[in-house]
Amino acid sequence: MDYENKHVLVVGLARSGVAAAQLLAQHRAIVTVNDSKTAADLGEALAPLRGLPVTWKLGCPAMDCLEGQDVLVISPGIPDKATFVVKAREMGIYVIGELELAYQLSRGQMVAVTGTNGKTTTVSLLQEIFANSGKRAFAVGNIGYPYSLAAMESKPDDVMVCECSSFQMETVDTFHPLVAVLTNITEDHLNRHGTMAEYTRLKMRMFENQRAEDTAVFNLDDPALAPLPAQVRSRVMFFSRKREVERGAFVRDGVVTVRGDHGETPILPAAEIYIPGPHNLENALAAVCVAWAMGMPAEVIAETLRTFRGVEHRIEFTRELDGVRYYNDSKGTNVDSTIRAVQTMTRPTAIILGGSDKHCDFTPLVKEMLASPYMREAVLIGVTADQIEDTLRREGFTAIHREGSMQAAVERCRALAQPGWNVLLSPACASFDMFHDYEERGRVFKQIVRNL
Repeated sequence: MDYENKHVLVVGLARSGVAAAQLLAQHRAIVTVNDSKTAADLGEALAPLRGLPVTWKLGCPAMDCLEGQDVLVISPGIPDKATFVVKAREMGIYVIGELELAYQLSRGQMVAVTGTNGKTTTVSLLQEIFANSGKRAFAVGNIGYPYSLAAMESKPDDVMVCECSSFQMETVDTFHPLVAVLTNITEDHLNRHGTMAEYTRLKMRMFENQRAEDTAVFNLDDPALAPLPAQVRSRVMFFSRKREVERGAFVRDGVVTVRGDHGETPILPAAEIYIPGPHNLENALAAVCVAWAMGMPAEVIAETLRTFRGVEHRIEFTRELDGVRYYNDSKGTNVDSTIRAVQTMTRPTAIILGGSDKHCDFTPLVKEMLASPYMREAVLIGVTADQIEDTLRREGFTAIHREGSMQAAVERCRALAQPGWNVLLSPACASFDMFHDYEERGRVFKQIVRNL
């Protein structure tokens, strides 16, 4: 789509909204930016827009800004069923999200990753594989770096590795990855999407514009995904850490192996993958499928898997003090993600749980904690502390402590933990009750731990 001289309203001036306005200005659109917050509230977040030819409509409702607009670009935090979004569509305004806008205006090849868990690790791993293969690669989207910023400098030979959230999939239109992977689906974001069926439908939108020559990658070990491959037009690859697959990546006799159209290729022993845990083996297998489908050399894939150190806030080792190891898993924002962190622990562990409510059931997590020989103490914080405590007690886990701040929770864990233990922050909840986002929560945790 050509945006030159189109009247475009950008609503929501967090990172993605600001980047979308920059990209539109680069393409000579007539840009209006809107946020319910004032300029004073937004502060330095607006700095990239200063000096650009944009009209400011701050501290007022988006509904007041719709008249005369051709296009509405909304941030992922705005539901596509918001009243002003519905009204815009009724007025004939073309409604998209920042992700769709960036896709339309970027160059290069694009691969995409979605799923409840594993997205960020898989995207970061793929970016490193492509970079180690000599490509200029950008990790964009829900990972925290707006796709629009990468689009502004993209070139035809670049690779865009895009992390896609269900929120972003609400407003895609022409979005078309050459290779797309669905890591898994478990209960999450029901406070926004309402049902698992709707959540799954949005995840599957990532594949809807793929063609027969494209590739769709699915986790064969996740039963929730079983009916989904039949819904895509593209060629299907599977990954599995439990069994061999006809086309895709698997583990045989301890060796990661990929099977394609022209036979099998061993990649490396699974034990040589640097990032720990069964969930990270799944992430590695997903990345192998994508990289192989994109023609990356086996030796580059193997060396990257040996050296990739993981991502910040995902079971991130922070410090060892008095024989106790502290791990930041602030990106554990849902039950299944924290289950994976629990499964990775191999020492007695005190876990910090709790945050804002996403209307999820904590029972599977508590059962996993009870099944683990290592989960000894639970320290609860945040809005969901009551709900988590009720679930813990109902299932028979009674080593429970309540604290009112992250500082107090870390100090309580330090008092509880003995030499040879772990302290794990993996809240199983979003962060918005106490922090701006999971990144801030993780940084605060790490700073407190470093100051002990």
